[in-house]
Amino acid sequence: MGLNRELDGIFIVSLEQAVAAPYCGMLLADAGARVVKVERAAGDFARGYDRGADGQSTIFAWLNHGKESVCIDLDDAGDEALLRAMLRQADVFLHNLAPNALARRGFGGQALRADNPGLITCEITGYGSEGEAASKKAYDFLIQAEAGLCSVTGTADSPARVGVSITDLSAGLTAFSAILRALIQRGRTGAGIDLSVSMFDVIADWMNMPLMAHRYFGPAPQRLGLTHTFVAPYGAFQARDGVVMISIQNDREFRVFCDAILGQPDLADDPRFAQNPDRVTNRDTLTAIIEDVFGRYDRDALIEMLDKARIASARLNEVADLSDHAFLRNMALKFGNTAISVADLPVRTDARRRVQVPSLGEHGNAIRAEFERDV
Repeated sequence: MGLNRELDGIFIVSLEQAVAAPYCGMLLADAGARVVKVERAAGDFARGYDRGADGQSTIFAWLNHGKESVCIDLDDAGDEALLRAMLRQADVFLHNLAPNALARRGFGGQALRADNPGLITCEITGYGSEGEAASKKAYDFLIQAEAGLCSVTGTADSPARVGVSITDLSAGLTAFSAILRALIQRGRTGAGIDLSVSMFDVIADWMNMPLMAHRYFGPAPQRLGLTHTFVAPYGAFQARDGVVMISIQNDREFRVFCDAILGQPDLADDPRFAQNPDRVTNRDTLTAIIEDVFGRYDRDALIEMLDKARIASARLNEVADLSDHAFLRNMALKFGNTAISVADLPVRTDARRRVQVPSLGEHGNAIRAEFERDV
């Protein structure tokens, strides 16, 4: 027996846009929760990210399948009352609007719990909701830069952003885990709670490896492209017909590598390479030795040898290679009459995936009929 709609019966109201909160909401929906996505009349602007799904956004589809959509105008008294009626019955209120924007309208957690004591609120912000941090506008790559991530990403010549929206996605994942914790706590106490997840805080936590290097055994990691700052051999090495990635994490593995792959067992006892710090110091010399051997083999043959010796390796693939990868599990989404294939979620479930993507305001009439009687 596996996971199977374990959040069935949990009602999420999500006033969300872009990536971070929608990703969190999608994970909640996949776990069985009912997630109502509240949008403006113009819709979540992520609906306009691309036109790959017969004129509609494939990225929006990935982030929002399994949800219901209703359009609400908070400047309209009737719509404001509708949202309040929904929140009186909700378990969780998720949002990623500007910090304090909802609280100023009377939608802060304390005010909402006057009518719904068990309500959990979760806001996702860029830098936080207090002081100067609350007023600083934030987007994914700007936070990557602000948190120092770009300083350790890229080549020696140029910094780079991580090629996916890592601060958005990590914040959404963190919010998901915090909401699950809050639901467990509410099960013991009966009381709701306010949660606040800052994208900057999340990525700062994930930056602890370079941060610890700077603080305690420095200097901070330099940008080395596909090479590791303090582990060797680690990175991209040229085979006869392509690049092979390897990662040697300890001296025992290096000894196996020298014997089974390089055919030079004595190299493991060479004082230049015997321990990892020595290998890092003499990285260029070691790389030349490795590539002299790797250059005698085609990439696939070398990967087979490395796998047989239990040496961690990988091909340096393109996105097209991922699309056809033997290990990739796909799922099919439906956006109107269009089918979209996306990478499946990493946590498997016994339940059937919710694959329908909501059109803008698709469930508005039904939701209004359900909740307007409580306005």
